[in-house]
Amino acid sequence: MIPVNSVLQVGHFPEIMQAEIDRRFTPTRHLDPQAPAPAGNFQAILIRSNTKLPEALIKQIPTIRMVATCGVGYDNLPLSYLKEQGIKASNTPGVLNDAVCELAIGMMLALLRQLPEAQEYVKSTAWSKAPFKLTTTLAGKRVGIVGMGRIGQDLAARLEPFKVNIAYSGPNAKPVPYTYYSSAKDLAAASDILFLACPATPETDKMISAEVLEALGASGYLINIARGNVVDEAALLYALQHKKIAGAALDVFENEPNPNPAFLSLSNVLLTPHIGSATSETRIAMTNLAVDNLEAFFNQKPLPSEVKN
Repeated sequence: MIPVNSVLQVGHFPEIMQAEIDRRFTPTRHLDPQAPAPAGNFQAILIRSNTKLPEALIKQIPTIRMVATCGVGYDNLPLSYLKEQGIKASNTPGVLNDAVCELAIGMMLALLRQLPEAQEYVKSTAWSKAPFKLTTTLAGKRVGIVGMGRIGQDLAARLEPFKVNIAYSGPNAKPVPYTYYSSAKDLAAASDILFLACPATPETDKMISAEVLEALGASGYLINIARGNVVDEAALLYALQHKKIAGAALDVFENEPNPNPAFLSLSNVLLTPHIGSATSETRIAMTNLAVDNLEAFFNQKPLPSEVKN
């Protein structure tokens, strides 16, 4: 059981997630993270991973001992401060892998086969005047995955039936049957399609640089389902505008929900509004895991998915 008036819910949760929270317990809602904290002896905070948790807010509530973020990413938490204060943190890994990987595969196929443009071709009746242009097939391509964690491994498993050659990069080699490259640049040079599935950390900030994009080359495609700041967006825009790479599919951006307007006028991009985990089933599962972590905390049990910072 989660005690009444013990959890501060910070930020907005979509209706389906809020309904699941309210089904299990009653939090105190605090919609604006920048506003002064409400009065109360709150012991835990519940927040979504796309909402930045200000360190200043936590400092106003000295009784906080736990932060549960609903999402796999925890780059919006002040981890250094939490560790310094001995405050536990949890996220919701695993339960969103299926949805994120499904979107990644869909974005890849839509980008290579130019499905949005093909649909408009039919709707505009242009098909009656001339056949649609030829596009690119996936079979036989070299696919690189930057980040071979839970999502990276699930993505690789889904890619195998497509008759592609898979390689990956990351801090360390993993016990997986794919070729390992120690750097993203070397992986890009060996790839036709480069997926980004790594966490947002100081080490991965703007890791996909102009140099990496140059290595990917004029026939290469970039697909980002990680975080916007993993990519140097200025370098990516230049590469797309000057055909240094063939195209990009982006579900995440540096400035969400207002990405750089320069992306909007490009014909060689596929853009989606950070919907990797945006299915009803996934959001319910994420919410329940976040609440499971809160219940474990209040029952003094190990957290199901604690962030080890």
